[in-house]
Amino acid sequence: MPERSFSSAAITGAAGGIGRALARQLAEEGTRVHLADIDEKGLAVTAAEAPGASSYVADVADHRDMDRFAAAVGEVDLVCLNAGVVSSEAGPPWTASPEEWDRVLGVNLTGVVNGLRSFVPGLLERGRPAHVLVTASLAGAATWPGGGPYSASKHAVLAVAEQAALHLAESAVGVTVLCPALVRSGMSESGEDPLDVARRALAAVRSGTFAVIPQEWRSAVTDRAAILTSGRQPSAPIPTPDA
Repeated sequence: MPERSFSSAAITGAAGGIGRALARQLAEEGTRVHLADIDEKGLAVTAAEAPGASSYVADVADHRDMDRFAAAVGEVDLVCLNAGVVSSEAGPPWTASPEEWDRVLGVNLTGVVNGLRSFVPGLLERGRPAHVLVTASLAGAATWPGGGPYSASKHAVLAVAEQAALHLAESAVGVTVLCPALVRSGMSESGEDPLDVARRALAAVRSGTFAVIPQEWRSAVTDRAAILTSGRQPSAPIPTPDA
């Protein structure tokens, strides 16, 4: 069976990191990419690296911006809801300010919800095969003591992606959620090359995989589920290096 290709893709958070890598990889494959980010300078860099790209300055936390972005790009068959911010507070949940909770949840969670709201009805109306790729985080599939608003937002993003997948199960629209560990980007100076993460995510989209979780953390995620169902007190996750 030939590998599935995409004619047109919308990507949020495209000014750097995984978003930029997705844009580069898809453009290399011949996909027309439409880029959105609040960072105009970063968008220009990505657009220069993705031939034929169009770019739109947009705040994903503003549903009106997302509606305008969706209307401007028109028909797409891949939507990458990738925009995200890291929290400046990584301690206990009660130490982060209300403003920090609002900021992080606004981009990481509401940004995904706004993207689904702006794009999915059109995908369903057209009735043709399409896919939504949501960027969550390993921090949304496992829980550490110091995750702050970021971790909570990514847990919620994973739940929203699951809800979307369940609702779209009988449609032509698929859903994949990406849950990477550390990735080199504006959020982290260390971690995986974002291009490797983007390629793995697109491979999962093409294979119909729902959740993309690093191999060495899969046991930790299943252990968390076992702890929750047993009623035991939570414990910090540990990777399995040889997995």
